[in-house]
Amino acid sequence: MHSESDPEILMARYQQGDYAAATALIHQLSAQLHRFFLVQSAGRGDADDLLQETWLRIHEVRHTYRPGEPVLPWFYAIARHIRVDHYRRALRTTGREQPLEEVPEPAAAPPTASGGITDLQDLLAPLPASQREVIEMLKIAGMSLEEVARATSSTVGSVKQKAHRAYEKLRERLSGAGLDERRAGGPR
Repeated sequence: MHSESDPEILMARYQQGDYAAATALIHQLSAQLHRFFLVQSAGRGDADDLLQETWLRIHEVRHTYRPGEPVLPWFYAIARHIRVDHYRRALRTTGREQPLEEVPEPAAAPPTASGGITDLQDLLAPLPASQREVIEMLKIAGMSLEEVARATSSTVGSVKQKAHRAYEKLRERLSGAGLDERRAGGPR
């Protein structure tokens, strides 16, 4: 049974011109999409910009969503394309920049009081982008293997392989840091 707050129902209503449904979607999913951009190594400012750009693109292409289909993979596919476009633009821009002078490195940012997002970013940072993306969608967004495969335009087998490789690297990293799976909240 679907409730009125289900993203699929809200998206179908949004397509029909119900902007209250659009507002509800934005409130319901923005934090999750913002985390996706943060985990993908974007700074907070970039994550804010990418989130805004994602919602603008969703608005522009909302007619392409097929009612009844899971909406999260559709949103994440758009967010992923926005992130890739942003990365490509940044590469083109930095490729044409000329350094003016040597600038000293800024001091390291102080640790955050909350710990959560920064610790997660630090933990996932060494993973390749494709593995970080899969872990974020599976474990943080709570998407199924099929939904992640749809969002990343890959197969379920490929998603499983990326997740497995990411888990192995994370286990190695945690055991190297003196944390075992039990203390890290892993399987017992």
